[in-house]
Parts: sequence; C-alpha cells; structure tokens
Amino acid sequence: MKIRNRLNPSNPCFSFEFFPPKDEAGTARLFKTLEELAPLEPGFVSVTYGAGGSTRDRTVELVSRIKRETHIETVAHLTCGGHSRDELREVLKRLEEAGIQNVLALRGDPPKGQSHFEPTADGFRHAYELVRFIQQEEFSFCLGGACYPEGHVETPSRDEDLQYLKQKVDEGLDFVITQLFFDNAFYFDFVERARRIGINVPIVPGIMPITNYEQLQRFTRMCGATVPMRLALQLERVKDDPEAVMQLGVAHATVQSMELLARGVPGIHFYTLNKSPATRMIVGALRART
Repeated sequence: MKIRNRLNPSNPCFSFEFFPPKDEAGTARLFKTLEELAPLEPGFVSVTYGAGGSTRDRTVELVSRIKRETHIETVAHLTCGGHSRDELREVLKRLEEAGIQNVLALRGDPPKGQSHFEPTADGFRHAYELVRFIQQEEFSFCLGGACYPEGHVETPSRDEDLQYLKQKVDEGLDFVITQLFFDNAFYFDFVERARRIGINVPIVPGIMPITNYEQLQRFTRMCGATVPMRLALQLERVKDDPEAVMQLGVAHATVQSMELLARGVPGIHFYTLNKSPATRMIVGALRART
C-alpha cells in the first residue's frame, strides 16, 4: 500500500522508525521488537539509511525482509550522500523489484568525522534533486520527505527552511514526516505556515519518547529540538534514575500524542531507537482512549 492512502485524519495511523542493526544479534532483537509492536497494527514502519550511504545494502535487505515476513508496509529511507546517479538508480531498482512501494527521499547527514555535506561526483547536493530524479526516472514510488518544525540546523531561518520544503513538495513529495519535537506549539505553527505558502501534503508529526537522559542531550544538540523548560527541570531532577526518566518521557509523549490526535493529525511517527517498551506503552494508552 502506498502511504499517501494511509494518512487520514479521520483514521490516523501509528508508524515506527528503525535503523539497520550492525549484526545478526541486533537483527534478531529488531524482529522481536517488530513482533511486540505488531498487535498495535502499525500503518507502516520505516528503516533509516546511514550517513554517506553507509547502510545501503542493510537498509534494502531489511525493508524487503520486513515486508516479506511481517506483511507490515515499509518505507525505505534513501539519501543523496555517498551515491552517484547510477548508484541511486540501482538502489531504486532493487527496492522496486522487492515490492517496496514507499521511499523517504533525503539529503542525509555528512559521514562521521565530516562537518559539512559534500555530494558525490555525479550525485546530488539537495533532497529536492533526488525527488526530481526519482520522478524523471519514472519510478512509481510514493515519496515522502523530511521537514523541520524548528528549522533545520543548517538553515539561516525557518522561513528559508520552509521554502526548501516547498521546493521538495513541488518536485513530487506525497507526504512529509517531521523531525522530533517536544513542544506541540512548534508543530501547529509549522503546519499553519506551510499551508499558507501552498504546502498541502500530509504533515506527519515525529515523536521520540524520552527514555535516556544522556541520549536526549545528544539528540537535541544534533537536531536543535527544544525541550520545554518545565520538562527539562523535571528530567534534571530524575536524571540519575533511568526508570523515572522513562516514565516521565512516556507520560510527556502520551500527552503530546493525545493533543496531536485531538487536533486532526493524519498519523504519528514514533522514533523507536529499535526498542518497543516506551512506544507500546504510549500507543496502548492512546488506543485505550479511542
């Protein structure tokens, strides 16, 4: 199923993001997580693509196996980084042959050790170029992209960042998923501004349940997400108690999700970090209220 047909405010879906494990033991744990999440009837799951294309083969193999063995709809991330046009075309053909119908087209992060993104020879610098390429090559994928309610960390202003998103959508995106955020006001303001300039595709909020204090610090530094002051103070008080951090994180994400659903989002995408307990608690609480 193409994801654009699953995103409906009258029947919003829950979806989950995973990254490719490094070894067979990690893969086994991931499929155990998928087994635990299956009763929640996910609308789809997505699989990330390592910086510089470093997980290309593992991503393609994993999305293919998930769809084949679990019958859950999958979305394959694909990045410009590390690939020429010919290499991107080959990856897209492999995904198509495996029956994958949905691709998240991204620029991608610089490889580890590099501070700036540099395109590969005969590759692309921007995500909109990748979207255009996929359309010109006449692949039939449903295409998603990323968006940033608080602005991309490399963009001078939120308005300029929104114009980049408009360019991607105009090239052929069917939906977008936001970077993680902890304050819903950023999401609602972003959607309003996006609609004003003619971005009319579904905008799926991305939620990351806080389960680890140090991890939260790393992620917020990396992506620029703001932690509301009250939540930050509460986390600071319990930072040495992992169970209390997780309970607080789950409670906050549940309240976030309830408000988002009440205001008509087409779905919620959970950044799981390949673990299920926090997400299961949140989605279980949400389903109990419907």
